[in-house]
Amino acid sequence: MTVRLQRARPGSPELQALVDELAERLGRSVAVDDPLVRMVCTSRHFGDEDPVRIGTLLQGRADNATIRYVLAQGVTQWSRAGFIDGRDDLGLLPRYVVPLRARGHLLGLLLVVVPEKTLAEHETRAIARAADAMAAQMYGEHIATDTRKADERELVLELVGADLAARTTARRRGRELGLLGLAEHVLVTVVQLSCATEPVRQSEAALWGALEGFRQTRSAQGLIAIGRERATLLQLRDRPPGQDEVTAQSARILEELHTFLGPSADPVIGVGGRHPGLDDAWTSYEQALVAARAARRLPALKSAGDWELLGELAVLLQLPEHALNTSLVPKPLRTLTEAHGGDRLRETLRCFLEHAGSIPRTADALGIHRTSLYYRLRQIQEITGLDLDDGAHRLTLHLGLRTEELLAPSAGGAT
Repeated sequence: MTVRLQRARPGSPELQALVDELAERLGRSVAVDDPLVRMVCTSRHFGDEDPVRIGTLLQGRADNATIRYVLAQGVTQWSRAGFIDGRDDLGLLPRYVVPLRARGHLLGLLLVVVPEKTLAEHETRAIARAADAMAAQMYGEHIATDTRKADERELVLELVGADLAARTTARRRGRELGLLGLAEHVLVTVVQLSCATEPVRQSEAALWGALEGFRQTRSAQGLIAIGRERATLLQLRDRPPGQDEVTAQSARILEELHTFLGPSADPVIGVGGRHPGLDDAWTSYEQALVAARAARRLPALKSAGDWELLGELAVLLQLPEHALNTSLVPKPLRTLTEAHGGDRLRETLRCFLEHAGSIPRTADALGIHRTSLYYRLRQIQEITGLDLDDGAHRLTLHLGLRTEELLAPSAGGAT
């Protein structure tokens, strides 16, 4: 399924005029990008256009490889202007880059195409004056945008919060403001980062950039709440989303975050249950938090957990963090692990339980004769002291195996 994302929001006429004026003065192609290197506005060409510039104009943003390259130069942390090298393999000519800042906020990047990587003094002065004017213009727009985002964040957090009265008030206010339709189905997605090195504003910008395309799609109307290391996407739909749709949405969000942020961000996604009304948004949110915890602990999920696919793990993952430790592993299972040939017997046990105790299917899955399987199962019963014909005993062992998955060293830290 194809997921459509919105293009970056175009710049204001005032900002566009400043870009055009600078480009005409320099006789060079000029563009302003947002902090995620997505085009805000651009000048006409001056014979210095390259494949990246042309592709950006056609697609509304540069390709992910180009964005990753530019961000990898550290431009969002630069305190002064400088050049970035071109890349023939990307179709990128060198650029002179000026971080546009005001009152501590990085508002965007001014980029001037300079194939020769040298500028005359009068050119750098003109760029610096224009950059100051652009930053001032963007700051005013930024304040208005931040206010809208803060209001939206407050509304989302009230809609998914534990306070029933606050949820009721938020639903009424959201509908009065036209932010909430009358859709019959709700889905909440949570995105969490491990921001060891990313600047706060860059993390927030990346979260917004990865999610904003899902605020308004053909099948969903959404609201977003952004924090430093967590974002919440609340979507209202006319119908429950299909599994392929949910999977594609999560994959696209992760792809965007991997483009905008470094590896240390280590994003995970949790998707809540699908519920029949806005009244249950808080339930979907709580489930999304559990699913995100699963995504952090289970490498097999590839950073995207879905409540409706967690099965019995959804119960285990609601235990407090301090309780989710090796003490939950049943002693009989620990005894089996420590026994001679324990790895082989554990794999046999896992396969047997996951095939509902079916001897034929288990033997086929393991590629062994049934006689060999019966022998291994007798060994397991002797070592553990449990009866595999007893449903409670089988449940004990199966939950123990599933618990161990959550405790695997490769599962990473808690969410």
